[in-house]
Amino acid sequence: MRFAICNETFVDWPLEKGFAFAAECGYAGVEIAPFTISRYVTDIPAAVRREIRREAAAVGLEIVGLHWLLAKTEGFHLTSPDPVVRRRTADYLRELVRFCADLGGRILVFGSPAQRSLPSGVSFDQGLVYAAEVFQSIVPELEKNGIVLAVEPLSPSETNFLCTAAEAMQLINMLRSPHVQLHLDCKAMASEKIPIEKLIRDHATVLAHFHANDPNRQGPGFGSLDFVPILRTLLEIKYQGWVSVEVFDYTPGPEALAKKSIEYLRVCLEKAREQEIENNSA
Repeated sequence: MRFAICNETFVDWPLEKGFAFAAECGYAGVEIAPFTISRYVTDIPAAVRREIRREAAAVGLEIVGLHWLLAKTEGFHLTSPDPVVRRRTADYLRELVRFCADLGGRILVFGSPAQRSLPSGVSFDQGLVYAAEVFQSIVPELEKNGIVLAVEPLSPSETNFLCTAAEAMQLINMLRSPHVQLHLDCKAMASEKIPIEKLIRDHATVLAHFHANDPNRQGPGFGSLDFVPILRTLLEIKYQGWVSVEVFDYTPGPEALAKKSIEYLRVCLEKAREQEIENNSA
C-alpha cells in the first residue's frame, strides 16, 4: 500500500513545487488532474509531457494516473442521447489514455459528475447503455497502453448516475474487461447505507484505485472518519494499489492538507497493522 496525493491540492503552485513538497512529506506518488495543466490535453505537447514526467521522477515521485478527466472541458458527456456527443467523448477519452501513458501513469479515474449525470429524459438503464458504448470503444486503447479505467461511484449530492458501488458494478460487468475496474472514494462511500469496510471487502477483486478523504471534503484526519478500520480492511484484502489523498475544501491550505493527511494515514496504517498481527496471533 502506497500513498499518493492529487496535484490540485496544491491549487496554483507550479507543478515542480507541488511535486517537491509532496515528496518531502513522504508521498510516493502523485495523481494528476489534467485541468491543472491545460483545459484540454490535446493542447499539451510531447515536450511538456516529457518534462512533467521528468519533474516527478526527479524528486522520486511516480505519476499514478489521472482523475477529474473531463473537468473544465466542454462538449463531452458520457450519457448524452446524442451519438455525436458520445463519439466525441470517446475520442477525447482515448486522448486521455495516451496522455496518461505519456506521463507513465496506469490509472484513469472516471468521476466527472457533471459530464456523466443523466440528462432529462434519459433513464438509468439507458444511461448504462450509453456509458457502456463509450467505455467499450476505448478498451482497445486502454489495452494498448496498459491503462485501467477505474469507474468511481459518487454521492447523490454530486450526480444522479452511478451513485453506489453496486450501480458502478452494473456498468463494469457490462464491459467484462480487466481494463475497466472499480474506484472507491471514502467521501462517496460515506453516503451509502452499506458500511465502508463492507464495500471494500465486497469489491476486493475489482478494486483498482482508492481515494482517501473525509466526508467534510478535506483530507483524512481533518474530520471524524476513522481510517484505522479502513486501512485495516485494505490490508485484509491484500490491496496492492495506491491510496491517494483527494480533497475538495482547500481551506486549511496546501501545506497543512498534504502534510497532516499523510501523517494521519501513517499513524492509522501502523495501528491497522498492529491490529492485524494481534488478530492473526489470537
